[in-house]
Amino acid sequence: QVQLVESGGGLVQAGDSLRLSCAASGRTLSNYNMAWYRQAPGKEREFVAAIPWSGGRTNYADSVEGRFTISRDNAKKTVYLQMNSLKPEDTAIYYCKHAQYWGQGTQVTVSS
Repeated sequence: QVQLVESGGGLVQAGDSLRLSCAASGRTLSNYNMAWYRQAPGKEREFVAAIPWSGGRTNYADSVEGRFTISRDNAKKTVYLQMNSLKPEDTAIYYCKHAQYWGQGTQVTVSS
């Protein structure tokens, strides 16, 4: 069993930055990535970024490439999503995912 807890969401203005955190506990699986997804009102959940627990490449959705950065702290079993130059279209609930496990989500709202 794996528990994922996101934090760091909030209300910001366009152009601002936020950093989301996802703390994992329990028996994490080293052969699965940690990933961020998001779901905007009335839309399907979509992939944002992913990072392996050790080595390998990060991956980003085209819509966030160059603005968002995913990173990890293995000692803390925590993954971060640094979000810069936020846009109103980034407004969504952001979820952390590991294997079949999901966090509860954290709301990010970007005002224009």
